[in-house]
Amino acid sequence: MKNLLGVMQGRLLPKFNGRYQAHPVGYWQDEFPVAQSLGLDCIEFILDYNDFEKNPLTSEFGIKEIKKIVDETGVKVVSICADFFMEAPLHSNDSAVVENSQKVLSMLLKYGNEIGVNDIVIPCVDQSSLRSESDKKSFYENLIPLVKEAEELSINLSLETDLGPKDFLQVIRMFNSNAVTVNYDIGNSASLGYDPTEEFGAYGNYITDIHIKDRKFNAGSVELGTGNADFNKVLSLIQKLKYEGPFIMQAYRDDEGLEIFKRQLSWVRNFFRLEGGT
Repeated sequence: MKNLLGVMQGRLLPKFNGRYQAHPVGYWQDEFPVAQSLGLDCIEFILDYNDFEKNPLTSEFGIKEIKKIVDETGVKVVSICADFFMEAPLHSNDSAVVENSQKVLSMLLKYGNEIGVNDIVIPCVDQSSLRSESDKKSFYENLIPLVKEAEELSINLSLETDLGPKDFLQVIRMFNSNAVTVNYDIGNSASLGYDPTEEFGAYGNYITDIHIKDRKFNAGSVELGTGNADFNKVLSLIQKLKYEGPFIMQAYRDDEGLEIFKRQLSWVRNFFRLEGGT
């Protein structure tokens, strides 16, 4: 089976409001024909906290618009990176925030199902890290009501965390559900100094969405192949898994976006041999 190769939304366009990663409000449609011209299979949509109501993922009209452009270009939306939950974590101490975030996730599951989404990535990193046992407990209690919805729709709630391999596995196992899976970010793991062999040994079988990124240890994004990510090791581990999910390029970008992306796309195609699938 061919792995889909895609891009994190906005990487092929000039930055939105100067932000490194954001849903490009008002011109998101422009990215689809660009992705099509580059031979990409999909775009991982972003749901931000800011300008939430302007995102097409939040209305029937918007969903129709996404469907139309997917039909026109053949570029799919099979995953959503819900950065919304970094600002409004499901383990927040504020019950009103939690209640609203649960409603947002329920809406994402419903609308995501309409456009063929397989994975909704829930970031638990930076300000939304699961720092304590009580964070993990709250996160479990507040996410578990949505897990049944996800199971019924066959959509993965793909967790992205900065936890070490054993702790991450413990969180995944708490849910005892095939719908709670792992988003593996190659660059973030390298930046945190984790060993891919340990990570894949712990939770490899739960990985359903992979972000291709490179970072220096304890530092930010760099061009693919120039940081501390051990791509050779990661690729061999992925191949052993017989991973069938998408590869989403979340690689380093500059203000312009497209030329640096094209350079890194060539690197990825050469390294991962993704022209005809892995």
